[in-house]
Amino acid sequence: MRAKLGTATAERISKSRTQELRLSAVSSEGQEPLAPALDRLIHERMRLGIVSALAVNPSLTFNELKALLRTTDGNLSVHARKLEEAAYINCTKMFDGRLPKTKYRLTAAGRRAFERYLDHMESLIRAAREK
Repeated sequence: MRAKLGTATAERISKSRTQELRLSAVSSEGQEPLAPALDRLIHERMRLGIVSALAVNPSLTFNELKALLRTTDGNLSVHARKLEEAAYINCTKMFDGRLPKTKYRLTAAGRRAFERYLDHMESLIRAAREK
């Protein structure tokens, strides 16, 4: 027996699916889409924040990222780990005296993925303004 979804949840799911369809179908009739599918790994808000911050800084510590993104330890840790597993960021752990310190850097693969993501978003914006 299927659980009944609340109205807000059903609307959110419907809106999300509609947006995905629109994004995947951004093209003129009979032509290839203007850009490949969004990089879902980077597109998530917190991970986009991490990658964006690291794109303009040579490196940032865990606490610097946490303060910059106004998030919790657990949230930042989970999202940073996903980016690290994808080899988009590099994590270095060290000690500053007796205190542990974690430092993050954007990898070459992460920079390329971020640039592709930005190119994709720019193409979507151009397409939307041309319509």
